Amino acid sequence: MSVRFSVRGGAARLLCGLALAVSFASAAAQQAAEPVRATALRFLQAEAAGLPGEVKVSVGELDPNNRLPPCAELAAFFPAGARAWGQTNVGVRCDSPVTWTAYLPARVEVVADYLVVARALRPGQIVGSDDLRLEQGDLAALPANTLTDPTQAVGHHARIAVAAGAALRASHLRLPPAVRQGQDVRVVSGGPGFSVTSEGRALNAAAEGESVRVRLPGGQVVSGIARNGGVVEVPQ
Repeated sequence: MSVRFSVRGGAARLLCGLALAVSFASAAAQQAAEPVRATALRFLQAEAAGLPGEVKVSVGELDPNNRLPPCAELAAFFPAGARAWGQTNVGVRCDSPVTWTAYLPARVEVVADYLVVARALRPGQIVGSDDLRLEQGDLAALPANTLTDPTQAVGHHARIAVAAGAALRASHLRLPPAVRQGQDVRVVSGGPGFSVTSEGRALNAAAEGESVRVRLPGGQVVSGIARNGGVVEVPQ
């Protein structure tokens, strides 16, 4: 047996109006996508402000069909392990009047000059200025220890064979260590407008621009980039 109900006349119009009102209320209660993207973009631009070369920052969109409640106070942050370099992610959280967190894909391009091998290098060969040329590209898309200045390479021995046209990396050369294993080093980290300096001990030797692990006084081990003078930069 089936039962059928029908609504006619004014009652039907009333129900239709209520449905539309609920629909409009739901739409009005949805978080607008653009303020979230703008918050993430401003944050990423500030974090990337000190990078060399021409910096290009782009941020993806929040799903326009999201079901997040509207937010009055948005704040952006980096998820663990993320930084203003290459393909990355930015978190945006709502602090008031409700709490929620969304993540947006982003990219930071750093367009600058870098060294390219002009003619093939042999193992043990001393690198001369004629062996190199400068090209321009996105440093964030290249290996982390790609060299950017001829003075970083000229006069040093090639550690391995390197083909012509390859980006020259610190690991291709026999460079004197910027940091030696067991050396006390100065650990520098920070962001726009601030820096934090501490002391630590290097757990491995590393040339300029190479990765080095450092044990801090409290026992924590961090990874950073070796710089001449016993300095280790820890990216944020």
